[in-house]
Amino acid sequence: MASSASCIFCKIIKGEIPSFKLIETKLTYSFLDIQPTAEAHVLVIPKYHGAKLHNIPDEYLSDILPVVKKLTHVLKLDTNNTPDGQGYNVLQNNGRIAHQVVDHVHFHLIPKRDAETGLIVGWPAQETDFAKLGKLHESLKKELEQVENEKL
Repeated sequence: MASSASCIFCKIIKGEIPSFKLIETKLTYSFLDIQPTAEAHVLVIPKYHGAKLHNIPDEYLSDILPVVKKLTHVLKLDTNNTPDGQGYNVLQNNGRIAHQVVDHVHFHLIPKRDAETGLIVGWPAQETDFAKLGKLHESLKKELEQVENEKL
């Protein structure tokens, strides 16, 4: 299990810094965010230190989403199964340019109960260019094929 002596999240996992722990498994640790954007804003982190998602072993990543799902139940965020009304965001950032502040992979579970609290997102969508998307698609399929062949 990789950890960093200077990482605040690694210190929380080790109990060196107190936290408002919610769920802990062999591979995952979750706790209330101390600077929440909404009431019951939760952080879910792997017990493996890595700055970006691609640095985390798959076994740790596969443990995280079931914990997030269980927390949606605990926070009563799973009661509305329609597109309207209350909801929640699951957010994960990688790198400073993508708004990551702590260099340890973490997922935010942010309740969205009203328009004023929780995550506020701007989505600067580009115009659709099907020819450009088609070329990108072909390029990515070739790259995926190479990645799959490297695994064999």
